[in-house]
Amino acid sequence: QGVPKPFTEVIKANIGDAHAMGQKPITFLRQVTALCLYPELLTSPSIPEDAKDRARRLLAACGGQSVGSYSASPGIQLVREDVARFLQRRDGVPAHPENIFLATGASDAIVSILKLLVWGEGPSRTGVLIPIPQYPLYSAAIAELQAAQVGYYLDEERCWALDVAELRRALAEGRRHCCPRVLCIINPGNPTGQVQSRQCIEDVIKFAYEEKLFLMADEVYQDNVYAEGSVFHSFKKVLMEMGPPYAEAVELASFHSVSKGFMGECGLRGGYMEVVNMDPEVKQQLAKLVSVRLCPPVIGQIVLDAVVAPPQPGD
Repeated sequence: QGVPKPFTEVIKANIGDAHAMGQKPITFLRQVTALCLYPELLTSPSIPEDAKDRARRLLAACGGQSVGSYSASPGIQLVREDVARFLQRRDGVPAHPENIFLATGASDAIVSILKLLVWGEGPSRTGVLIPIPQYPLYSAAIAELQAAQVGYYLDEERCWALDVAELRRALAEGRRHCCPRVLCIINPGNPTGQVQSRQCIEDVIKFAYEEKLFLMADEVYQDNVYAEGSVFHSFKKVLMEMGPPYAEAVELASFHSVSKGFMGECGLRGGYMEVVNMDPEVKQQLAKLVSVRLCPPVIGQIVLDAVVAPPQPGD
């Protein structure tokens, strides 16, 4: 208190809630959502045909052609297929709908994976490596699941860069009191905003391979890259392009959401995770785990579909 600060103003970012801060909704997203919620609007001349076509396609994939029905627990199959096509366009490597689980935003998917991976007691309790600073979801979920938090520090002097030497230090320290099994990466960073280079991602993947760690890649800010020279590389793309043995062995779950980027639809709760190289029996347990909450909000799935399959010229 009373100590001079090197700034004159504090900007409230409201945990990245874009619309609360004045960002305007994307018209197409809201049109499709409105049409699916109130199909009588399909006869309205004030709404363009491309939005109507999308709404009809999505309603046909819903039980009873209504967004008020449950979907399958992993999500509407049509939307999962559209997410797979989006990932294939983005990364240039195959993506499969059966590896995609839709969720109530990325947060829900992240917690589901942590639930799947946390077990043991005492020194055998699962340890989870997370960046410091980090989005508080991770520390809160780890505490709730009674896992062990293992923090690794980002280098502020190098624009919050991730250093594999620091990962090794944190891993060695964690092994003194728990069994680290999971490495969480947030790229682009939250709250730091750093964007990892391809070389850095390759180094992290090699580290996870050597130490037999499950990789969690939180990539919800992939559309928020502004610094000159910065380019977003997905962990899945880099992993697949590295080839054997990494592409065949490193277990990865990556996450995305409609809450950030140009859409900013935080309140509509749509997101997904893609799992790569997950053992089929473990994936079956994940499917059981997500079925406990019946299904993600269908409206969130509708918005997600409009995001991953946007209107094209000529629509």
